[in-house]
Amino acid sequence: MQGVKGFYLGISTNVTRACVLNATKMGVYDIFKTAFKDYGFKDGLLMQFGCAFAAGFFMSCTVTPFDMVRTRVMTQPKDLLLYKGMVDCFTQVINKEGLMAVYKGFLPVWGRFAPATTLQLIIFEQLKKAQGLKTL
Repeated sequence: MQGVKGFYLGISTNVTRACVLNATKMGVYDIFKTAFKDYGFKDGLLMQFGCAFAAGFFMSCTVTPFDMVRTRVMTQPKDLLLYKGMVDCFTQVINKEGLMAVYKGFLPVWGRFAPATTLQLIIFEQLKKAQGLKTL
């Protein structure tokens, strides 16, 4: 048992991942919606779907490395610490396995984010519209 300290093992990696995830989701969604509107597309369900799907893809691109590091940091043996933290894990993985190693698990991450993000953002936009609020 690792106790309370083990419970919080990798917390900084998890918080960093959450920040990257949400910044990417809302940033990409807003950028795509603004670009589509600038090109004359009408705001509607189809445009929201496309923008939300793009946000899910780019979230996968930015979050997969943090997922891989989080998993390694949080599952390392308690009696043999392989990584001192997030930066050390990134450094070791890239040095030993190459840059593309940080994208191990990309397809499952994308398979989870694409539908979830698409539904989340479309429902968010539709609820705002139903309440009479302006959409993004």
